[in-house]
Amino acid sequence: MVLLHGHPRTHTTWHRVAPLLVAAGHTVVCPDLRGYGRSATPPTTPDHAPYSKRALAGDVVALMRTLGHERFAVVGHDRGSYVALRTALDHPEAVTHLAVLDCIPIVEHLERADARFATAWWHWFFFAQQELPERAISADPEAWYGTSAPGRAEAMGEENHADHLAAIRDPATVHAMVEDYRAGLGVDRAADEADRAAGRRVGCPTLVLWSARDDLEELVGDPLRIWADWTTDLRGGGPVDSGHHMAEEAPQELAGALIPFLAG
Repeated sequence: MVLLHGHPRTHTTWHRVAPLLVAAGHTVVCPDLRGYGRSATPPTTPDHAPYSKRALAGDVVALMRTLGHERFAVVGHDRGSYVALRTALDHPEAVTHLAVLDCIPIVEHLERADARFATAWWHWFFFAQQELPERAISADPEAWYGTSAPGRAEAMGEENHADHLAAIRDPATVHAMVEDYRAGLGVDRAADEADRAAGRRVGCPTLVLWSARDDLEELVGDPLRIWADWTTDLRGGGPVDSGHHMAEEAPQELAGALIPFLAG
């Protein structure tokens, strides 16, 4: 299986979950998404397509094939969930299971973007601006992301925290991470709209989980109700007792939900 991290994390966010999945008999691959961590930061284009979820999904499939895995499960958190969804939609022959954590499809979020959403998730729209987000973040990345707060290194894990700091201190990585969001409001939304209009759905078993102490359910209601329109084999799911970064905060509960799902 491949585990895809969210913003602004790197592959090391899975350091407490991956060993549990390996112990259960799975082969686990944890990459840095394009533009994140130590991955490539290719030049962008006016439509931001190099950072589209379609491009990143292509990276995932190419990586897994290079490693000898023609078929695999995909688990994505936060921004990684959008890449996981796009991988399942664009490459159905490759994906055996899909698990999405803390998200609904991008187009579904944007169609529900009322004042509450804009207030809580304002960064989606700030990151769409040119140059300003990069300048604001890179002026003091630790303060922007709150990673210098007391106890944060211990909570994240020392090596995970160090990898995260190295990423957010790199201006090229900051720019690439923001490009992910710019693509989200344009080409990614258009891709979702095209799939919905064509009646395309995820064909493999799908699990939906979200953080009980985050705001997804508060903003959109029951995520399962929304995902039912995007899947043909929704196996359920529900809240995980954690804040947003569930892989770091509730690894046992997360692994406990993934392992039986992946066995089915």
